[in-house]
Formats: sequence, structure tokens, C-alpha cells
Amino acid sequence: MKDQNKTKEQLIDELAELHQQIDKLETSETERKREEKELEQSFEMLRRTLEGSIHVLASTAEKRDPFTAGHQERVTNLSSAIAKEMGLPEQKIEGLRMASSIHDIGKIYIPAEILSKPGRITEAEFDIIKNHPQVGHDIMKTVEFPWPVAKIILQHHERMDGSGYPSGLIGEDILLEARILGVADVVEAMASHRSYRPTRGIDQALEEIKQNRDILYDSDVVDACLRLFTEKGFKFE
Repeated sequence: MKDQNKTKEQLIDELAELHQQIDKLETSETERKREEKELEQSFEMLRRTLEGSIHVLASTAEKRDPFTAGHQERVTNLSSAIAKEMGLPEQKIEGLRMASSIHDIGKIYIPAEILSKPGRITEAEFDIIKNHPQVGHDIMKTVEFPWPVAKIILQHHERMDGSGYPSGLIGEDILLEARILGVADVVEAMASHRSYRPTRGIDQALEEIKQNRDILYDSDVVDACLRLFTEKGFKFE
């Protein structure tokens, strides 16, 4: 009987200890969830701050060139849509979206009289304009993004056959995000009015990338872009 009572006491002690362990686990889990929530809130605050800063930079560049007002936003919408159509992971799409929204930030280096010049620009003026990807890269390279934003900006005028600038990169030496941005940039620019020429229209813009598919522009990117306009009803707003 004594042995049985002792066994019962041991069982009661073990149950009590088990309850204590469960309480500790529940407390630990509650604490973990609280820390995760605080981390998510901090990340969201940082993300909003970052987006606000990016918006300011984008606005700064566009205010110097009234003819490209809204250009970066429209390019961002198209490049993001192309990336989604190609099935890129959300993280890559987010990085591309950030880079697209400020891809012309380097134009703050270009004199306003060149940016808004009516009629044709000279070769010397075009050489100045061609510096904007490098300037944009140099401005953004010190910002610690979780994506290669500065490099995407640097490469968005590179072309598959090496005829682009500033480095004459070829094929897959160009980041995929930069290849996507490059196509979106060309399509939007051709479809919009500029100080030095009237709009060429979306049909001519799509014909441009179709004709130069796998020559100047990545074939998969071109195909995704064409599907968006011809099958998915994508339009610039």
C-alpha cells in the first residue's frame, strides 16, 4: 500500500512537472509570436520609409524633365507585370520594382536644356545622356538594398548583342531584371510623346521588340511582354 501511495505521489509530481514544462513552452511560444509580430512591424515601417525615399528620388528626376513625368511609374508597372508573367519569385519582383521606379535617377546629372530640348539632339548631347545609368548606379550603390538595385539601374540600357551602354554587356552577362527593365523602358518610351519626337504608338513599340527579339532584347522577356498586351489586356494608365 505504501509502495502504491509512493507511486501515486511520483505520478502526481511527474504530472506537475509536465504541466510546468507545458506552461513554459506556451510562454515561450507566446513570446516568440510577440517578437515575430514586432519584427514584422519594424520591417513594414522600414519598407514604407524606403518606399517613401524612393518616391522622393523618382519625383526629383521627373520634375527636371516634364516630358517624362510618369515614365518611371509606367515602366515600373510594366516591368513588374512582365516579371510576374515570367514567374519570377516575389523577392526578385520587389527588387525590380524598386529599381524601375528610379531607373532614370541619373538624369539629374543631365542639363535641363538637353532633357527638354525640342527637335533632334546632337551626338555630343546623346553622349551626355548615355551617362545616366552610370550616374544612377553611383548614386544608389551606397544604399544597402536586399536586391541589386544599383546594378539593375546600371545595366538597363545594355542589349543582348552587346550594342548597349555603358559597358557593352552581352546576353546573360546582363541581369535578368535589367533585361526586363530594358524592354519595359523601350516600350513605354516609344509609346509616349517626347520633346524631340511625337509618340510612335504602342503597336510600333511592340513591333520594335518583336523585330529585335533575341537580337537586342531577351526573347523570353519579349514574349512575356507581347502576351501582356495582346492576350492579357495590359495597358498603360
